[in-house]
Amino acid sequence: MALKINTKMILYNLGIFIYWLGIYIAHFFNSKAKQFIDGRRGVFDMLKEKVDPNSKYVWVHAASLGEFEQGRPIIERIKRGHPELKVILTFFSPSGYEVRKNYDVADIVCYMPMDTWFNARKFLKLVPLHSAIFVKYEFWLCFLNALHSNKIPTYIVSAIFREEQLFFKWYGKWYASFLKRFNRLFVQDSNSVQLLKSVSVENVTVVGDTRFDRVAEIASQCNDLPIVEAFKGGRLVLIAGSSWEPDENLLCEYFQNHDIKMILAPHVTSEDHVQQICKKLEGKKYVRYTKTNPDEAKDADCLIIDCIGILTSVYKYGNVGYVGGGFGVGIHNTLEPAVYGMPIFFGPNYKRFREAVEMVKAGVAHPIENKETLFPLLDEMFNPDCSTLANSSAEARNFVQQNCGATEIVMKEIFG
Repeated sequence: MALKINTKMILYNLGIFIYWLGIYIAHFFNSKAKQFIDGRRGVFDMLKEKVDPNSKYVWVHAASLGEFEQGRPIIERIKRGHPELKVILTFFSPSGYEVRKNYDVADIVCYMPMDTWFNARKFLKLVPLHSAIFVKYEFWLCFLNALHSNKIPTYIVSAIFREEQLFFKWYGKWYASFLKRFNRLFVQDSNSVQLLKSVSVENVTVVGDTRFDRVAEIASQCNDLPIVEAFKGGRLVLIAGSSWEPDENLLCEYFQNHDIKMILAPHVTSEDHVQQICKKLEGKKYVRYTKTNPDEAKDADCLIIDCIGILTSVYKYGNVGYVGGGFGVGIHNTLEPAVYGMPIFFGPNYKRFREAVEMVKAGVAHPIENKETLFPLLDEMFNPDCSTLANSSAEARNFVQQNCGATEIVMKEIFG
């Protein structure tokens, strides 16, 4: 049996090498692949320089930016509640690392070395670990083995498991056995518990998603935006966040035929795309956030957020939310608008996102297929003689509040 497992580990390491080789070849032609390769050069030298051998580190690993937002509440609770511990934050993807490489709450931020025997052993020799926390979907077998062998408590948080994953196939039993390397798996739902039981993994706790705690914290700390505040005045506002062209086509058509105020925050803020939006708004008074002031904005009908980084604060001025991406690869963050008590609309590609599915079940989110499904719902929301908006707003706020608390459960389990 031991020989069989070792053979599989050899094949796994070979697969990792082939994966790395493919990215290495691509890095000559692809900027993201180049960041992936270049960012990992010198990681061990940097760790030798920055790691304090007299401290204990909590290692938090996130694949990319979305997973970082799930791990962030835990990192910040560690730093507030356990100043004796340091935090090392690693990313797998350039899209996470490049955005958060200067995140100053963590003591060290770097790329995760590729998952090989050699790298795992070297990493653990360089970093004196108190514990390791992986976020959502990160299952790296060599690192899990090394952590387990060195008796370092290891956890995964905000995890969600689906039947189509390799763990639950007849040929995935060996892969599933590595889930037992975790001291505890903190999962989002009871379905994950049942799936894990089917492969004899019992060390599981349902806590929900730490992103609810993150958006609640964002809402409590969001910035005031004088331009957006002046634009809103005393009117109801429809906010479209992270919109794409199919979303904008629908919303601009509705806007042109109704007396409402609208904020458009496109996912792409290039000058060409903003100009395309402006053409769709001809005949209405619109302003661009970066080119206006409160006095001018208060008289406009539409405000275009032509910059990035402020959407979470913009949302607090809205009454009805539309989340973009649902006519493409998938919707963007639905929790950020919901925390402010907004009913949410989005396109049909949302079923891969558990929180969106749950929001639809709770009646606080509404998937739409086209203008025939969207426009009547918006009419109902903006009808002053109807209580739909008030009821939906209360339900959205309650939905987020009822799902907060995962971070507290995780902290008690890991740190007592």
